[in-house]
Amino acid sequence: MTNTPVQREFFLDSIRAWLMLLGIPFHISLIYSSHQWHVNSLAPSAWLTLFNDFIHAFRMQVFFVISGYFSYMLFLRYPRKRWWKVRVERVGIPMLTAIPLLTLPQFLMLQQVKGTAGNWHTLSLYEKYNTLVWDLISHLWFLLVLIILTTLGLALFAKLNRRAEQPEGGFFSRLTLGKLSLVFLLLGLLYAALRRAIFILHPQLLSDGLFNFAVMQTLFYLPFFLLGALAFKHESIKTLFTRPSLGCAIAAAFAFGAYLLNQRLGSGDAWLYETESVITMLMGLWMVNVVFALGHRLLNFKSSRVTYFVNASLFIYLVHHPLTLFFGAYITPHIASNTLGFLAGLVFVIGIALVLYELHLRVALLRFLFSGKPQNKVVSLTSSINS
Repeated sequence: MTNTPVQREFFLDSIRAWLMLLGIPFHISLIYSSHQWHVNSLAPSAWLTLFNDFIHAFRMQVFFVISGYFSYMLFLRYPRKRWWKVRVERVGIPMLTAIPLLTLPQFLMLQQVKGTAGNWHTLSLYEKYNTLVWDLISHLWFLLVLIILTTLGLALFAKLNRRAEQPEGGFFSRLTLGKLSLVFLLLGLLYAALRRAIFILHPQLLSDGLFNFAVMQTLFYLPFFLLGALAFKHESIKTLFTRPSLGCAIAAAFAFGAYLLNQRLGSGDAWLYETESVITMLMGLWMVNVVFALGHRLLNFKSSRVTYFVNASLFIYLVHHPLTLFFGAYITPHIASNTLGFLAGLVFVIGIALVLYELHLRVALLRFLFSGKPQNKVVSLTSSINS
């Protein structure tokens, strides 16, 4: 444990909040995209499909790098058991709160919208269990993955920390973006090989919600989580990402093009998902540089408004999903224009989410349940803007 103060990384706080809030336009655009979702507009929009694909191709990879960065920073600050308890409470309590208050009502609403409520009794016990796992964890999957990664971090961070007294020289100090790209290419290939092996030997396992969230998603995002921890420990690695790289920007653009081709031309029965994992593994790495470099230049400052949305981002993300599905099910059919519907959806979801956030700030129990920690001071939107 160390009590050495760490300079606040304002740009990382801002990026983390923006990535969380990007979930709102991501899911609203999903309604109007060519991808099949719980609810869809009558005709898909080409530009909203492209917009949706772009967000999906990199957002969570960058998010888990930031999560690993801050997780390791706090690992050095607290005793190990206290660190695990604090981290798990911060994500576990909001996840467990959201299941009965948000995703269960969302599931019941979708049953009525899709007209499948009457078919529930025809499902086998396992089918009921698996359906509930997919629908109740839903957009909360990343919180489950964070709990698992935090638990793995007890051993991985401890091993990383044992090397803390070693000089900066060595393998990590000699890392370049090119070498990291090769490492992540190999990791993507290994992940793809594992998925293909499961597909050949036991394909039903890939349709199991808990296995998908707890194992496959964890394995995919583990390298990004560890990369964030390494970026905190090694200033040279952090510099690789905060210094703009034209090569990374160009490579990310080509990777996105490959992602689009794979989405349009690939087949789920062939190598669509395996190819996607390799592409998004690399694109995620390159977009860490693009996002960090832009954020370091444009967002590295203290602001009460930014602080407000940093604090509000998790709550807004949690409540936006059922609001989005409600909008898609009951309001989208009455708006002829996809673009107008998308903009109206943003106003509807963000507006109600902000009102709910302000209301929940005034109830101590809700503040605790949706943050995992007691909040003694209420910071409202009005006070933050006026300060």
